[in-house]
Amino acid sequence: MSGRTDTDRLVLDPCFGSRMFYFDRADPRVVFGDIRSEMHELKDRSSSGGTRKLVIAPDQVMDFRALPFPDGQFHLVVFDPPHLTSNGAGGWLAKKYGKLGNDWREDIRQGFQECFRVLKPFGTLIFKWNEHEISVREILALTDAFPLLGNRCGKTAKTHWIVFMKEAVMDAGER
Repeated sequence: MSGRTDTDRLVLDPCFGSRMFYFDRADPRVVFGDIRSEMHELKDRSSSGGTRKLVIAPDQVMDFRALPFPDGQFHLVVFDPPHLTSNGAGGWLAKKYGKLGNDWREDIRQGFQECFRVLKPFGTLIFKWNEHEISVREILALTDAFPLLGNRCGKTAKTHWIVFMKEAVMDAGER
């Protein structure tokens, strides 16, 4: 981690899973957090031996609904929460991505609030969502923040990347 502490790292990913979209899965600029710390062996026909390891090893165990950081600490937050509600706990998708609880709307609402809270003024929030079960429209209704940009994909591509920029100063009650 190049001697960096959480207070001088620039990026927070509070629900990173297995760090699958990072070019450097040990990037010292990022605090990798997750509510889980676990390892699974998944069946994979394309791997030698027929299995592969799925490792979820956060720098710090954390809940994206109650982040353990002060206001305005990070320049960039990557928010990629679980997006499944009906996949069984033992399914490989639930193991890879996690699973939303019954009160998922409130969980995601709190997640957005917390991610914006820990962002510096004019900081960037990158939000990733897959519409397999819940539409982006339903998710964006859970925050008052307005996206800056993102990809709008058609019927076949279900994963969306959406970028927000935090306002300079947010009034009390704003997200």
